Amino acid sequence: MSLQIDLNSDLGESFGPWQMGNDPDMLKVVTSANIACGGHASDPETMFETLRLAKENNVIVGAHPGYNDKEGFGRRVIPMHPVEIGRMVAAQIGSLMAVAALVGVKVAYVKPHGALGNLAARDKDVAAEIVKVVAQIDKQLSILAISGNELEHAARASNVPVYSEIFADRGYLSSGQLVPRGQNGAMIKDADEAADRLLAFMKSGMMPVIDGDPIKLNAHSICVHGDSPTAVSMAQTIRQKLTADGISIKPFLTS
Repeated sequence: MSLQIDLNSDLGESFGPWQMGNDPDMLKVVTSANIACGGHASDPETMFETLRLAKENNVIVGAHPGYNDKEGFGRRVIPMHPVEIGRMVAAQIGSLMAVAALVGVKVAYVKPHGALGNLAARDKDVAAEIVKVVAQIDKQLSILAISGNELEHAARASNVPVYSEIFADRGYLSSGQLVPRGQNGAMIKDADEAADRLLAFMKSGMMPVIDGDPIKLNAHSICVHGDSPTAVSMAQTIRQKLTADGISIKPFLTS
């Protein structure tokens, strides 16, 4: 395993007066930011401010499209044809890219959010449509995908640049899928436990699962979700422990 890893977080997830997470502090810890594009969360002002803070902290930015479902925070599957999903994703990427142009930063990659990300991880048709749309928008855009799943495979099959991520604060199944939220083992809330699991993974490439033996995963980036009250302290603990063990924290892409 490489002794270098990126640390990313899902940010820009506020909406109007409703605040989610602590983006200013998280952007001092992470090296890449997946920024909501108005689907599951965000609005133009939130996008602008998050992009501005990312630029200020030299953080690489990616689009984080999700279902148009602010009430459910994009964590509910909305039945849609893959082509409709593609157009929805395209509209959200375009929105973030337009605001990014005002800030003077480049959107470097795309990472689907929540239920959409989980669907793309297991549904070949949805994964292929997202990959096709990303390539049509900008051939320089990369995809950040859950390690070992359909979105990653589809990107490679289409020669679209793809990078793999693992999750610091989520449990895994032996299929490589994340444990569904609400089930036992879905969330890892203890920062030291999360950091120790990641340290072991960086040395072995094997990820513990709740329903079998550890599985092999690839990773260019580690995600710490930004929507919990302890997100910043968890990210800080993970960064400190990885760095202390000789692992460099650097973005998986350059601006």
